[in-house]
Amino acid sequence: MSWLLFLSTNVNLPEVAVSRLQLALNVSNLEEAVDFYSTFFKTEPAKLRPGYANFSIADPPLKLVLFENPDAPGTINHLGVEVFSSEEVVAATEYLQAQGMTTDVEEQNTCCFAVQDKVWVDGPDASRWEVYTVLADAPTFGAKPDDGACCVQEPVTVGAKSCC
Repeated sequence: MSWLLFLSTNVNLPEVAVSRLQLALNVSNLEEAVDFYSTFFKTEPAKLRPGYANFSIADPPLKLVLFENPDAPGTINHLGVEVFSSEEVVAATEYLQAQGMTTDVEEQNTCCFAVQDKVWVDGPDASRWEVYTVLADAPTFGAKPDDGACCVQEPVTVGAKSCC
């Protein structure tokens, strides 16, 4: 049953391919969190690595990313929108810049066990948003060579690594 139909059984919406929202959470115990979210969303992680789990949830369309971070459990790590192509990342960058937002563009960046093109913007209350596309799987968590963090300006500890 669709989450939308679960919430409102009087609505019939056609199913279409859509981008999905990304929610990246810090959790104190990755194993417990994976068990909970696997049950809650009725799906197993698409990627499971030490200190990291990544769910690709079809219904509702959601990319749920978990970072084991005992120093900041229960907090949002960052937010994002996963799109289908690099062209969509470029279009988002152009739109955000035209709206006067400062953007941070990353191309072919290895982050979160994936090679990605992305653009970052800072939102209100220190929120950090990305619009990104996954180009390929990667065997490593990844890090930008200039500052040791791949996803945020201020690194978050994930296991023994600093990254998003």
